[in-house]
Amino acid sequence: MQQDENWKTKLMLIGGVVGLLSGLFAAFLLIQRSDQKQIKPELKAGDGVKVGLGLLGVLKLISDLGD
Repeated sequence: MQQDENWKTKLMLIGGVVGLLSGLFAAFLLIQRSDQKQIKPELKAGDGVKVGLGLLGVLKLISDLGD
């Protein structure tokens, strides 16, 4: 039973670290782009929808890996 829970914990930690690093990298790219254009980044509702749909697509791809 201990081994069954061990892989779940490892997977949650790996997923958390990957999510953290990808979020930080996305913020870094947004900052770099705004510095190049010398403007403050403004995210609109449409941008949020695009990001959300893209994230749902990625999550769908990841969930299909288990099949």
